Parts: sequence; structure tokens; C-alpha cells
Amino acid sequence: MQNLNQKALRLGVPLSVHLDVTYRCNERCEHCYLEHDDRGEMTTAEIRALLQQLEEAGVFFLTLSGGEPLVRRDCFDIIEYARSLQFNVKLKTNAVLIREREARLLRSLGVEQVQISVYSHRSEVHDSITRLPGSLRRTLEGVRLLREHGLKVSVANVLMKSNSADSEGVRAMAGELGAHYMLDPTITPMIDGRTVVLQYRAAPRELASVFHNSQLVGNVEEFCAPPAPVDDDILDGLPCSAGHTACYISPYGDLYPCVQFPLACGNVRRERFLDIWRDSPQLREVRSIRGKDLDTCSSCSHLGTCSRCPGLAFMESNMRGPSSADCEKSFVRTGIPSAQMMAPASTVRPSALRTLVQIQFTT
Repeated sequence: MQNLNQKALRLGVPLSVHLDVTYRCNERCEHCYLEHDDRGEMTTAEIRALLQQLEEAGVFFLTLSGGEPLVRRDCFDIIEYARSLQFNVKLKTNAVLIREREARLLRSLGVEQVQISVYSHRSEVHDSITRLPGSLRRTLEGVRLLREHGLKVSVANVLMKSNSADSEGVRAMAGELGAHYMLDPTITPMIDGRTVVLQYRAAPRELASVFHNSQLVGNVEEFCAPPAPVDDDILDGLPCSAGHTACYISPYGDLYPCVQFPLACGNVRRERFLDIWRDSPQLREVRSIRGKDLDTCSSCSHLGTCSRCPGLAFMESNMRGPSSADCEKSFVRTGIPSAQMMAPASTVRPSALRTLVQIQFTT
């Protein structure tokens, strides 16, 4: 995979594409970054034509998501056509609509993996987050059916205030179901830039209890180790694969570097995918940035180990700047403040910074 990614980067090939086929959803998760109204999503014919263009461009990994992709009546037709073009398909779903027929179809179509969001092992917590009564029961039924049909299932556990004590329970439940467990500590602003959902982010103290739990992060000593020295390879390296070997396409045809990086680069309804990929001024700007070009971060000891997301930085200030949420996570992991946190005019939220300092001196 490392060699494949390096070759794709060298040749300018968009190896991976995340395609949301709809923003409609049967859940209303409190932290969701999407609006769920249909403003004219691409038709079946438009998506088939787009998939042909992606195949011609060299795309191999295709993630189909939403919203909830299974609310589209043509979802399985889209998957079948994608598989006929030899895409490696990953499906993101809440599994509420998966029954025996759907599980059997996904297996027969050769879907590589199904990723399912589970917020808690307790129905009262999970269902309150999704705002759909009975959703945990139905989601777990879907997971079991998928596993019974031999599909790889990944349980994505988004960490937030309301479920910060439940990660271990979700991990254990995923293990019992034979599913892979993934912890996601990131709550992103809404795709239109609004920050109302950030109120659901887990507090630094809650992050600390998770980041120092070996059952959830693996080798704690390695995960929480002080950052390694920054060398020329890191300074000359790319901040992220977004826009380099990967991109995101919305149900309306808008192309962005990543689903968490809402910098509009073109629209596949008006232009060919490959023309946008090769010629977009916005993508060219994204591709021009190296570690040494980042404001503040280029002088930070965490540069080589930080989970800094350029999309979060873009929504917070600019794509060359720091992401305060990622600075917080790096500090919680290592106990070492980032360059942004040490700066006199730091943009880290004062309340969060005070809490982080308290954690440093009480643990």
C-alpha cells in the first residue's frame, strides 16, 4: 500500500475517492456535519457517468457514503456498476436498513468493507445521539447479518461528550460481533462552516482518559510518547493526502480535497472529473503546501506526529494554519504544548487551554 500510494502521488493519480450519493438520512445525529434536505442530488445516470470518469482517471478505492446511502432506491445498482468497473468498494452506513436480502447482496457484489457508526453499547445513549428510537438494536442486527455473510465490518465509534464513558463498551461489543473497532475523537464543523456542532466535542479530560487506555489506542507508551525531532523529510513532506491522491465528491457533484476540507474545486456536473483534478487552481494551491510552509506548525515539535487536519485548519482560519482541536489532542496525548499553544496570541480556546494545563499538572 505504501508503494502504491507513492506511485499514485508521483503520477498524479487520484487513487481514492469518497462519494456521497445522498445527504438524506433516516437518523438525525446530534453531531452530524450535514444538512439532510435533498437539493437535487445526482441521478443514477449522472453517477454512472461519473464512475466511468473515475475509472478512466485511475481511481481504485471508492467509498460510497451519505447521509445514509441505502435510502437511495438505486444504491445497489450504483454499487453493482462500481464493482463492474473493478473499484474496491467500501460502504459507510448506519446499517438500520440492512436485512437478510441487503447483506446477501453486499456479499455477492464483493464489497470490500462496510463501516458502521456505533456511538454506545447502551441503547439509551446511542438512540439519543441518533434521535431514532430503536436505532442501536437495528444497527446491531445489521452488523450481525453482515458478519454472518462473511463481510468485513468496521465499527466507527465517534467520541463526544455524551458517550465519552462508553468507548470501552463499544470496543468490547465490536469484538464480540467479530467487527474491527475504530475510535474517532474528531467532531468537525458543519460542511457549510457553521460551528454549532462543536459543542458536542469531548472535553480534554475525557480525551485524556481515552488516549491513555491501552484497550482503545494500543501501545500507550508509543501513542503518548513525546514527538520525535522534526527533520527535513518532515518539513518537505505533505501535510495530508487530501487533494494529492484522494478527494471527495458531494451528492450535488461538488468536488473538494476531502469531506472535512470544504474548499470548492469544481463541479463534475459542469466539468469532467479529470479536468478538475488536473487543472483546478484550488487543488494546485493545496498541492503546493509542504510542512515547512505551514504557519506556526512548521516550527512546532509535533509537526511529524500531529493529527493536524488541513480541512479543520481551513475552516478555523486558513489551510496553512494550525487546527486548535488537533493541538489539543497532541497535548493530551503527550503532555507537551504545541507551538500554537505557546504563542502569545494563541487562538486556542482559553477555557480549553486552562483545562489542558490543569491536566498536565494533575496527572
